[in-house]
Amino acid sequence: MTRLMTASGHMTERAYWDELHGVQKKIALPSRLSVGSRNLHRLFRKTIRPGMRVLEVGCAPGRHLAYIGKQLGAVTAGLDYSMTGIEMANRLFRKLGISCDLRCEDLFSTTFQPESFDVVYSLGVIEHFDAPEQIVRRHVRLTRPGGTTLVIIPNYGGIYGRMQRYFDLENLKLHNTAIMSPKAMKGLVSGMDAAEAISFPFGRMSPWLVHFDKKMPAVLSRAAIQCVNLMGLLQPIDLKYVCPILVLQIRRG
Repeated sequence: MTRLMTASGHMTERAYWDELHGVQKKIALPSRLSVGSRNLHRLFRKTIRPGMRVLEVGCAPGRHLAYIGKQLGAVTAGLDYSMTGIEMANRLFRKLGISCDLRCEDLFSTTFQPESFDVVYSLGVIEHFDAPEQIVRRHVRLTRPGGTTLVIIPNYGGIYGRMQRYFDLENLKLHNTAIMSPKAMKGLVSGMDAAEAISFPFGRMSPWLVHFDKKMPAVLSRAAIQCVNLMGLLQPIDLKYVCPILVLQIRRG
């Protein structure tokens, strides 16, 4: 079985992601009623400007990348090693009538040229590796001097990790929880060509990190998700103890 991004220790395999992306998803931009989407888009608006060249590493199924192209006016590109995921992303971009350079490639042998993007980001990628430093280094390598790398992972280092341990321990084991603190995330940049690197928790509370359905009846699970989502939408400011994502932001020197 072909494994993911073979130059580094990995905790998942290609089949896992093919199966995940093979589940039919709505062919549309992310919903503004999802607090998870709002968190990410608020973060992107702080960094991305019209005309910037933006690459998403592990882009399938492409909905947030499509938002960046459609709503923020960036020139987008994406790579993913799952052909199923790339096909899904291609369908989305065709439906929306926007162009995107999508490539089914391994990050360690990509045909995208070094130093060719203003912003390189990933969502929930590096925590599936035993040695994530190599993955972060590849992100930075694709970022132009003066550009920004954003590495975004789920925050299973606190309350979400404790909840997921109860509801879906097997899924939690697929994540490298040792890197899930701002200090550990910033430590991944050691020795890299970075003018500035900061790491911080981000976002309003979100239900999307916890698999309630694994131990709750379907009706109760959906109710819990909608309740926490609504609380997140109404939450006025970020509170670090319930921030659902961790961000490593690197400005390349």
